[in-house]
Amino acid sequence: MASTLPKAPSSPLLRDLTHSLPMALLRTREAVVQRFREVLSRHGLTEQQWRILRALDGREGLEVSLLAEQCQILPPSMSGILKRMEQRGLIVRKANRADGRSILVALTGEAQALVEQIKPEIVAVYAEIERILGRRKLEQLYILLEALEAGLKRNS
Repeated sequence: MASTLPKAPSSPLLRDLTHSLPMALLRTREAVVQRFREVLSRHGLTEQQWRILRALDGREGLEVSLLAEQCQILPPSMSGILKRMEQRGLIVRKANRADGRSILVALTGEAQALVEQIKPEIVAVYAEIERILGRRKLEQLYILLEALEAGLKRNS
């Protein structure tokens, strides 16, 4: 008497892990971020600290919750990162003159000088990425990623 096995679905339910969109994005993110990490580690910065420096660059300050949102850092993590950056002399917290209640985070002169020192190295990483993909494909990639993000946010 032969045993009956369930029929295989006509199409696979899941793609192979190597062709999974989340995994492809993670692998690519790691490869890209690794290039930036090499630059940042030479300057004693983490990726999160760099995101904060970049968000504050050229601004008089940002409210902490807006800064966290722009940098994609969860608020509980943001408070510890800001504390360490303040201890290092990279940021200052000051009262928001507009409303007197919220706190603004701003770069110190030392941090601004550090950002200016790092910028050419970061630009070189972007140039490497552009050489790999080409300007047109890189712009298409930005457009596709932004469209996917917007579509997923609309549908959630």
